[in-house]
Amino acid sequence: MSPTDLPGSGAGAPAPMLCVSIHDVAPATWDECARLAQALRSVGDIPLSWLVVPHYHEHAQERGQGHDDGRMHAGLDAAVARGDELVLHGYTHLDTERPAGGMRERFLRGVYTRSEGEFSALPASEARRRIELGLEWFWARGWQSPGFVAPAWLLGPGAWQALPDFGFSYTTTFTRFHLLQEGRSVFSPSLVYTARNRSGRALSPVAGSIAARLLARAPLMRLSLHPPDVRHPRLVAHAQRLVERLLASHTAVTKAACADRLREAAAHLQPGARPHRS
Repeated sequence: MSPTDLPGSGAGAPAPMLCVSIHDVAPATWDECARLAQALRSVGDIPLSWLVVPHYHEHAQERGQGHDDGRMHAGLDAAVARGDELVLHGYTHLDTERPAGGMRERFLRGVYTRSEGEFSALPASEARRRIELGLEWFWARGWQSPGFVAPAWLLGPGAWQALPDFGFSYTTTFTRFHLLQEGRSVFSPSLVYTARNRSGRALSPVAGSIAARLLARAPLMRLSLHPPDVRHPRLVAHAQRLVERLLASHTAVTKAACADRLREAAAHLQPGARPHRS
């Protein structure tokens, strides 16, 4: 076991958890996000983590000119009142930096994530500025964000350098859940659907079912849903069946509650180094 890993099973491991998150929450996507939440809660009254983007898909010159957020604001206030969690999920969800790396980086940032990995290549100063702006936007609405999740789960060196300045409890990458204060993490690949093309819609539920079986003994199972998922009944039905099955063996928690439980497990280990950055 790596010195930064949390125990996955056996002594010191937390009871199995299920963390369901709805990504890309914004006024422009609110109706689809609310429909996703409704579909999930038709299976079980589980707590959700809502990943909120203050200025979703708005370029710098457009900021402040987006959709009216009144309905979203009321909906998220109600979600918090019932025990859900709100999480800062970037600022614009747009990667506007020019790719400076090789073919792999250009593909990852430009094609695979469709230029939405906002924090993948920002210098530390700009990453810090955008997080500050995002938190100010949260605070103006009376909201708190115990953690931070970068768009497309992409955190570049500058973003990693900026994160400790804000006292966040956790962050997540695609494959790991990181406790930022303790410098520890747990391997927990997110189950996610590819809704934007036919082959992805056909294959991602199969891949998700296989991954769920392989990770059945892991301390944490993550399911990440995005607004386009709700446009495809087959994906929604698969998510409902998956959640229903997992609730028989896992406790549904928010990301913040998950961090608290993992932190208790980490207390049984010696303090480690910095978290994995994968």
